[in-house]
Amino acid sequence: MTELIPFQDGGYAFLKGVFPYSQGVRALPGYAIERLRFLRPPPITEGFRAIEAQLKARGRPPTALCAAELRSPRPFSFGGFGAFNEGYVDVLKAWTLYRDGLNPVARSNVAPEIEPPAEPCFYAFCYTVPTTAPADSFVVAGSGEWPEGGRFPEAIVARGDLSPAGLRAKAHWVCDMMQARLAGLGGDWRAASATQVYTVHDLHPFLGDEILARAGNGPGLTWHYCRPPIEGLEYEMDLRRVSVERVI
Repeated sequence: MTELIPFQDGGYAFLKGVFPYSQGVRALPGYAIERLRFLRPPPITEGFRAIEAQLKARGRPPTALCAAELRSPRPFSFGGFGAFNEGYVDVLKAWTLYRDGLNPVARSNVAPEIEPPAEPCFYAFCYTVPTTAPADSFVVAGSGEWPEGGRFPEAIVARGDLSPAGLRAKAHWVCDMMQARLAGLGGDWRAASATQVYTVHDLHPFLGDEILARAGNGPGLTWHYCRPPIEGLEYEMDLRRVSVERVI
């Protein structure tokens, strides 16, 4: 697993990921992570403005943004996903978050199967605030069943297999990825305040032994009836431990 890199201007550390996002973030000592969810998700450009205003109202700089949850009208083609990410990261560069080829901001981006948005939008975001409490907040970025950096689509786990065995293999691989990222962040899955899964397929056959066996049944599981952001992927997860959650 990659090293945990401090991002002092944001009050958090991050696991090095790929161009569009990091693999996860953890609050530095003296900070905690909070989450805001939009009741009516705004389009990306409007959403960035809303995030900037919310951070300013809380006395926090744009660099306090540490995680984003996006919603898209439908899964992108592999090339289309890359084009979308260019525009998204341009804003992070302007906010001096993206530096020296490193993106500290974690992210999930999924496509609702029912009532999808007309264009990509922000569903929620996380940011840091000063605190005197122990630094135990973290966000694990979303991952589907494709090893990032592997050949696409050849490296997709159980590619094209929607049988119970194929879906279990996908879920097992993604859960392993969540576990690895947690280890890199020094986090504990059973201490998480929320675990989220994104799929349109039946997860009940492996819910107990693949997911809850690791996550526990404390905060339960939030199942979003959504598809991962790239065509060909079928299962995605993310998780977090945050001190405060609000809906705006």
